[in-house]
Amino acid sequence: MPAPQPIRLELLAPARDADIGIEAVNHGADAVYIGGPGFGARDKAGNPIEDIARLARHAHRFNARVFVTMNTILRDDELEGARTLAWQLHDAGVDALIVQDMGLLELDLPPIQLHASTQTDIRTPEKARFLQDVGFSQMVLARELDLKQIIAIREQVQHATLEFFVHGALCVAYSGQCFISHAHTGRSANRGNCSQECRLPYTVTDAKGRIVAHDKHVLSLKDNDQSANLEALIDAGIRSFKIEGRYKDMATVKNVTAHYRTLLDAIIDRRPELGRTGHGRCAFTFTPEPEQAFNRGGTDYFVTGRKIDIGAFDSPKHAGMPLGDVRRVGPEDFDLDTGDATRVVNNGDALTWWDRQGELQGVPVNVATPLGGTLWRVEPNLAKDQRFADLKDLFPGTAVCRNRDMAWERLLAKPSAERRIAVDLTLAQVNGGFELTLKDETGVKASVKLPHAHEPARDGKQADAQLKEGLARLGDTIFTARRVRLAMRGEPLFLPASQLNALRREGVKALEAARDAAFERLPRDTPVDPPAPYPDDTLTYLANVYNTRAAEFYARHGVKVVGAAYESHEELGEVPLMITKHCVRWSLSLCPKQAKGVTGVQGTVRAEPLTLTHGEDTLTLRFDCKPCEMHVVGAMRRNVLKQLKAEPMTFYKTRPSVHPG
Repeated sequence: MPAPQPIRLELLAPARDADIGIEAVNHGADAVYIGGPGFGARDKAGNPIEDIARLARHAHRFNARVFVTMNTILRDDELEGARTLAWQLHDAGVDALIVQDMGLLELDLPPIQLHASTQTDIRTPEKARFLQDVGFSQMVLARELDLKQIIAIREQVQHATLEFFVHGALCVAYSGQCFISHAHTGRSANRGNCSQECRLPYTVTDAKGRIVAHDKHVLSLKDNDQSANLEALIDAGIRSFKIEGRYKDMATVKNVTAHYRTLLDAIIDRRPELGRTGHGRCAFTFTPEPEQAFNRGGTDYFVTGRKIDIGAFDSPKHAGMPLGDVRRVGPEDFDLDTGDATRVVNNGDALTWWDRQGELQGVPVNVATPLGGTLWRVEPNLAKDQRFADLKDLFPGTAVCRNRDMAWERLLAKPSAERRIAVDLTLAQVNGGFELTLKDETGVKASVKLPHAHEPARDGKQADAQLKEGLARLGDTIFTARRVRLAMRGEPLFLPASQLNALRREGVKALEAARDAAFERLPRDTPVDPPAPYPDDTLTYLANVYNTRAAEFYARHGVKVVGAAYESHEELGEVPLMITKHCVRWSLSLCPKQAKGVTGVQGTVRAEPLTLTHGEDTLTLRFDCKPCEMHVVGAMRRNVLKQLKAEPMTFYKTRPSVHPG
């Protein structure tokens, strides 16, 4: 019996552009997701078709995949453009489309795999099973799920690949369930233009008007970090491990991708039932440090249960890594003690510290001068209208962090990884010459022949060593020699280095061609027939239905009432603008569940609404304690209504009758 196939794991990295995507592959990504020319949920991270094709060609050399985001909701007048783009991306070699809008499934799409975006808000086994049954091959589950919930989904989803975010910024709302940006600024998160109202400071007041928190970023979360939970996620059924960050720079993508590649490889190497979806192993010129990248502190969110410290309430900015303490403050500079002689301060570094009000302050370094030992003199790079005295609360004893390390950035600006596919090479003596056979780590083979006389070697041992050494020189290719074997019929033979090198180059070229021929596009899954019923028969604006084809899709799957998306401006009163698992009451220790069993407190704390204010904006926090969720309630600004002048669109409110023929 053939050996069982290993469980394949995929490391999925983001790419703002093709060059970053190529480096993500080089640093270990098994797949890359990137925005195309339009219809992606990051409207400032689009890329031309030609660049995506270039990325796909590079990725496919390592059997890595390219997924393109087409995950906005679409108007009726945009559907044809989206259909055309889907065909262009298919022809460019893209492996899958990541989509939110179900109207796309009603179009004449190419035979390209479809993945369900995080915007489809997959929290239940029923929703996940439905998406599998309508033809989605892969789906990214809601970030808010815990391990038991993931296992429950895995039990209902037998075929589709389950994907999960393991690193990066966290949207505080269930993805696809946040409309504050559109309500306050007219910029729709569901159409790729979120204004990040969740990162603003708010004052929280209770039902009696008392201030609970003043100017705190109570909707701002720390960043996701599942480094410690990868094996538990594998055992729960996750097969694709997704890094957030299509706006992130090259250094960040290199660093974080290398970090998770290293962690996953350690697990795969220890567990023979696991394998990689991509080919090749990576070697890095640096030790990955995710803390060096922009982050607001780490949290594993809800994967191992609700935590009280998931918020980045003091600041949504990147404070950086601890650097040292201020020892002296002069009129134009200050002295910093790093406490570690190996910790160097560089010109161009960016330093941060917390002032007495708990606000993050910062300044770039103009000149850093070593004073000996662990002391450094820092001359800050002040803005034109800034004085040194304006650096708030920079006193002796102040703890200083660094959120930009120029030495680190210079290191990652250089080539910093090599990805090589293991190859076995065999040089055989054949009639009239030699034959070189190359077999890669996946079993793909190629052979090339060299007509040449069989000349006995003067020094047989030395000749064999030179042949093996020459064959193993694969440094300028994507391959590395795992084994080199000589298959000679009799005595050792001599082959000039120039001839051997030419044969090796031809062999590598033939192997690349064989690998290219063996590459298989991902199959498109076929929807079940008859059409699977949607878990509910009624949809509100929360379903983000923005075109008639999406409405038809849901009707075909049994939905009888279809509400239009919030962006259609049918919902003009106060409605939930955000639904989130994050609970401000819990984070501020005001939850009735926390008071349970506490003498003198139990029964006195109630889940009454709270109010958020920022400038002229007011939002109400309502708490649904049974599912442990928070609803952020508000209305659309009048200026947004006037500015956008959207016509309300009304889909049918009852399922249309089906006429025969």
